[in-house]
Amino acid sequence: MLFKDQVVLVTGSSRGIGRSIAVRFAKEGAHVIVNYRNSEREAQVITEIISTYGGNPMCIKADVSKEKDVKMMVDTIIEKYGHIDVLVNNAGIAIDREFANKHIKDFQETFDTNLIGVFLTSKYVSQYMLERQSGKIINISSTNGIDSTYPYSVDYDASKAGLINMTKNLAIEFAPYINVNAVAPGWVDTGMNEDLSKSYLDDEKNKILLKRFAEPEEIADVVLFLASNKARYIDGETIRVDGGLKLE
Repeated sequence: MLFKDQVVLVTGSSRGIGRSIAVRFAKEGAHVIVNYRNSEREAQVITEIISTYGGNPMCIKADVSKEKDVKMMVDTIIEKYGHIDVLVNNAGIAIDREFANKHIKDFQETFDTNLIGVFLTSKYVSQYMLERQSGKIINISSTNGIDSTYPYSVDYDASKAGLINMTKNLAIEFAPYINVNAVAPGWVDTGMNEDLSKSYLDDEKNKILLKRFAEPEEIADVVLFLASNKARYIDGETIRVDGGLKLE
């Protein structure tokens, strides 16, 4: 198994893309830490699923935007496992509103989770990776941070653009021992889309060369590749996974 006995922390992994990433790592033999902020029931279910693969999972409630929560989470993981091999910064939020109705608190909350949360988890986890001179950090950004623009998600877009820049800075800061890369998904078929109209979703699918949204597992495939030894010479990069959206 590709990640046998490796310790993998996936933030925001109770559902959606994070859920798929956590399960995939478990299938490959990893000890997965499922992190959640609110969805305790879903997180417990995922932990039970992961345990069927023979790993030694853990479920931790922590708000990545709060430093004390992040420190507690990392300390708890180190106490149990002794180290962390892979960090996947997946936790993120989007607060979609018409631009005229955007509030400062929308920006603050979005940046606190999507950007400051990545800074905090990377700061505390990297200390232990650097001690062992080994580690992989994968940040989940978005094509919204590159060239997909939606004014109603201007705060989300800005946070994901910032995350791509942070990925490069962290790669420099932690070189040569920790590989830091990002994945930028386009549309993904998750529960986040359930409140959007069918006509809107159909229009968006028509902009994609493959004429469909990604399955969460297809994002997980790329994350596992970047976390593997096969990607050992990739550092500071952002990989688009959008089905050809940019080319339409």
